[in-house]
Amino acid sequence: MSESQFKAARDLPSSHLLGAGTAMCAGCGGLGAVHEVYDVLGENTVFVNAAGCMTLLSVYPFTPFRGSWLYTSMASAPAGAQGVRDALDIRLAQGALSKDEDLQVVVLTGDGAAGGMGLSATSAAIDRQLDFIYLCYDNEGYGNTGQQTSAATPHGARTATDPQAGGLPGQKKDLFAIWTANRPAYAATAIAAEPLDLARKIEMARGLSGPRLILALAPCPPGWGFEPSRSVEIGRLAVRTGIFPLKEYIDGRVVHNRIPHPRLPVEDYLQTQQRFAHLFEPGRDEKRIGEIQAAVDTYWREVEAVS
Repeated sequence: MSESQFKAARDLPSSHLLGAGTAMCAGCGGLGAVHEVYDVLGENTVFVNAAGCMTLLSVYPFTPFRGSWLYTSMASAPAGAQGVRDALDIRLAQGALSKDEDLQVVVLTGDGAAGGMGLSATSAAIDRQLDFIYLCYDNEGYGNTGQQTSAATPHGARTATDPQAGGLPGQKKDLFAIWTANRPAYAATAIAAEPLDLARKIEMARGLSGPRLILALAPCPPGWGFEPSRSVEIGRLAVRTGIFPLKEYIDGRVVHNRIPHPRLPVEDYLQTQQRFAHLFEPGRDEKRIGEIQAAVDTYWREVEAVS
């Protein structure tokens, strides 16, 4: 693989292809990821959108996209993407479409579809080595309908459907591990708050074929309970506390792009969000905070043992 063109912040795109004035929430971390994916891939990109928050991007008769956007149900985006890819390949083979006119096909989905309703279809698409980039904006809940619990909701978080003391008793589903168990062409975690890392990973995915995952943590102001102006700060805290590891899967192995040193305590991240407020007020829930910290410590201890 050739050396990345993104060596410093000055190399990042200086303007956005995606138009302004959409109905998306202020401070949306997922929208930041979509901006950068589109900017790096370029205008010759078609988005296949599984039902979710990003449905609000393109509301008839308005669209912020320079090109095509296809809307599907939550479980159908991989099939829709492959239909588009097959049609493009047929047109290329017929000579009706030049290579310069070819499109990069991107599935755009939230964690609800990616880890729940659409997981079986996505698994089958990976098994068949279908050719698309799969961008999951992970806001850790069904954000478009009021932040109900999803497969990606973290341990201890309160949601509209898990309002009980202590928050969600279960654990977040590891979508990255599920993908890599299926041996895709590429998989990576990323966050818009770390734009250089994200740009390099999009660039890597662009140069490959087959199923490619970009799993982008998407801080959600209304769903997580924080001011929109703090979205980047909270995203960076997710990385610095070790709660959200930046890593990629390529050539059959997982590589961590950043091991946080020093690693901040998880409560520095948890205390920024209302969904975790019950862990600190009216009294500290030492048990639940300790469980979250212990899980993060165990993860990084295992990573460092093999580094």
